[in-house]
Amino acid sequence: MENELLCSLALNAAFGYEPHISRRLIDHLGSAAAVFALTPAERAGLLGPKAALLHEGLLEKARQEWQRIEGLGCRFVPLTDPAFPPLLKECPDAPVGLYVRSETPPERLFANPHPVAVIGTRDISPYGKAVTEQLVAALAGAGVRPCIVSGLAFGVDITAHEAALARGLPTIAVLPVGIDEVYPWRHRDSAARIAAAPDSALVSDFPPGTAPVPAHFLRRNRIIAGLCTATVLTESRIRGGGMMTARLAADYGREVYCVPGRLSDPRSAGCHLLIRNKTAELIARPEELPDALGLGRPAEDGRPSLPHILHERYADAADARTLATLAEMILHEPGILPEELASRAGLSYGNALRLCHLLENDGLIRMDLLQRCTIRENFS
Repeated sequence: MENELLCSLALNAAFGYEPHISRRLIDHLGSAAAVFALTPAERAGLLGPKAALLHEGLLEKARQEWQRIEGLGCRFVPLTDPAFPPLLKECPDAPVGLYVRSETPPERLFANPHPVAVIGTRDISPYGKAVTEQLVAALAGAGVRPCIVSGLAFGVDITAHEAALARGLPTIAVLPVGIDEVYPWRHRDSAARIAAAPDSALVSDFPPGTAPVPAHFLRRNRIIAGLCTATVLTESRIRGGGMMTARLAADYGREVYCVPGRLSDPRSAGCHLLIRNKTAELIARPEELPDALGLGRPAEDGRPSLPHILHERYADAADARTLATLAEMILHEPGILPEELASRAGLSYGNALRLCHLLENDGLIRMDLLQRCTIRENFS
């Protein structure tokens, strides 16, 4: 597998901006490693002048890159790896691999059957912010828990990621830069929390050291659309990254939903256009979205889900977001200790212990004599 990984890294370096070439080669030959097993003449027969991009030093550079990735605590998941996101693999322009920064193994990270993109304008209005938060809250209360995917950008994107973290939903941020960078830099703290949260990640198809340039955002947007079963555009002008992502999702045959806004607001004009052109379905109320996506109601037995309980109970609490994060960690890792929760959530031990006692006193978790934390059965 190491040879396949290195060869995939090399193909990404050669054809990252033309991923369809790597895809055709792998489909034709069966693997990335098979491409580099060809003689120069055989490569020239398949690729013509572009065969020169597969030069002799490419694999050594890939080996150096892999060592750098490992040093950063990141992974590279090739297209040929069973852990590669299955929905993205369906796209003809899927990348030859994804760089991943996460505490969760890729085979679990990309196993969520309902990734949902929540995207929109950077120039978010108070209305757009409120609607985005309400949509994610509605998804958090669904019977089946989706993963929220977005681009970590200002406006709708970061609002969606933060709302997901606050409500215990997994979230994936797709970067327009190398996996060793964060863009925009102002969101570095949010990025660190995403990378550390259960079943969440930062992902990119750009090699380490790649800086943000305009062309990278469209390349990033296709991954957001390709990863998801559905894309929700909450607020967008006629032109913008959100519109491009929504149209890419429609081209991939995925569901697209838009939230209407005021007729006079240019920040909703893109949503109105997609609804009018029947590219997108209209979402009139946030609580309609889970049913539209087939995620169902809070629980089959009528009991609300844990994220829904946390949101309702701590909606006005100063520590609401942190309480939800801790409860989500405890849900996915029964027996976790307060000191580990503190380390992962970036809290002091005393603060983490205080919040654990609050969750315990409210009947949501149980702590034994060794301070091991587990969710009570009624809420798991």
